Amino acid sequence: MAAALPWRQGLAYGLLGLPLAFVALPLYVLLPHHYAREFGMPLATLGGVLLAARLFDALSDPLLGRWADRLFERSPLAVLSTGAVSAVVLAVGLTALFFPRVQGQGALTAWALACLLVSYLAYSQLGIAHQSWGARLGGDELQRSRIVAWREGAALAGVVLASVLPTLLGLPVMLGVFAATLVLGWLAWLRAPRPAPAPPEATGLADLWRPWARPTFRRLLAVFVLNGIASAIPATLVLFFIQDRLQAPPGREPMFLAAYFLTAALSIPLWLRAVAHWGLARSWLAGMLLAVAVFGWTALLGTGDSGPFLAVCALSGMALGADLALPGALLAGVVAAAGDSGRQEGAYFGWWNFATKLNLALAAGLALPLLDALGYAPGTRSAEGLHTLTLAYAVLPCALKLAAAAALSFLLLRQPLAAAPLPSLGGQP
Repeated sequence: MAAALPWRQGLAYGLLGLPLAFVALPLYVLLPHHYAREFGMPLATLGGVLLAARLFDALSDPLLGRWADRLFERSPLAVLSTGAVSAVVLAVGLTALFFPRVQGQGALTAWALACLLVSYLAYSQLGIAHQSWGARLGGDELQRSRIVAWREGAALAGVVLASVLPTLLGLPVMLGVFAATLVLGWLAWLRAPRPAPAPPEATGLADLWRPWARPTFRRLLAVFVLNGIASAIPATLVLFFIQDRLQAPPGREPMFLAAYFLTAALSIPLWLRAVAHWGLARSWLAGMLLAVAVFGWTALLGTGDSGPFLAVCALSGMALGADLALPGALLAGVVAAAGDSGRQEGAYFGWWNFATKLNLALAAGLALPLLDALGYAPGTRSAEGLHTLTLAYAVLPCALKLAAAAALSFLLLRQPLAAAPLPSLGGQP
């Protein structure tokens, strides 16, 4: 078994996950609600913009993954310096997105699309490089889980900050904290353990498709996609559900989001213990079933049920901890088992992020226009519109989560992933 990851090294690697979460939550949760409420952008238009931007973002991820592999072939310093440029572009793009300098629906739509494309590209380049770095550190199942847990634990701390800062102190403060933590995260990354060097090899565009030649990758990705769609739909609709279905008092949104993400962060050590006893795949299955068992109650909630919804958020957060800490560790094991460690992590994580972005694109690009067509509009109080919102927010995700659990049982437990070699951590900074 590989030596345990010292906490200082884990924190140095994982801290960048905190500012990256400042991008994830605003772009995927806050932005649709912000543009609909503040600028009056119709849901159909907003859904189209998000779908186009997220599809472009998803399609670019595999190419960014191959670029990350090329950077690793050169040196870790090349990865770090490119990440610094992406960080600057990301900070500028995100600020421009939330504070548009144009007026009129047409100009606003074009501005939002352009800012989204720039922000997504910078965010994806930085995120894929960071994920690939962690996967290249190697280790057994538990070690890989610890590496991912440091990254995702820091990300959860960032999500909590991003969920409460806009309401408590405003968007400018949130963006200022994001920029400061982005600098700190990159400086910490400089001191993180560095992957062991791999001998250079001749690479070409054909290597972009190498992950698809691995049956274990295809099986794992199928489960990941189903599970991701189940999570992406409520993430897109949560603020609408809180304000219109629950009719919660103004300013309660940060409380619900904080409960969800704080319990997710606190649950990660418990999921690492589960991995030590059950393994990665069975622990992930337990997380899926827990999510359905607790989130299904949301379908029964109505006006004034803020207390029960807070309990659902906290219990669902425990299940989220499994979704964050375990699939990425499974993917690192697939890369190692396929013999692609130290050479192809970027390609794998490029396709992995492609699947993540595709889930989010479909959730926004299909769910929002569908709700609009079925009679729901932000602020509605009609029984038909609220019933449609409840079905989309609570019932559909549970059905998809059960399908993901069935796929996990059939594809990964009955046909287990090959045992991966156990490389030790890479070299020191």
